[in-house]
Amino acid sequence: MKDFFYAIQDLFVNVLFAPFDALRALELDNWWGANILSWLFLITGIVAFMYWMGQLKAANDNNEEDKSVTAHSYL
Repeated sequence: MKDFFYAIQDLFVNVLFAPFDALRALELDNWWGANILSWLFLITGIVAFMYWMGQLKAANDNNEEDKSVTAHSYL
């Protein structure tokens, strides 16, 4: 059973968090490169958020959602 938890630890430490370790190492070597990469991630998130809000607005403008009181059984 102990090996199972060591496998989970190994997965997270050596595989899933490797990009974060690389970004941390990059920040020590090249501050500008790390910040540019961080800004790219931020801009990507903002663009995805704006796209999703546009899709929601388009669905709302087409009246595709049932907004009646009985639309959901838990209401």
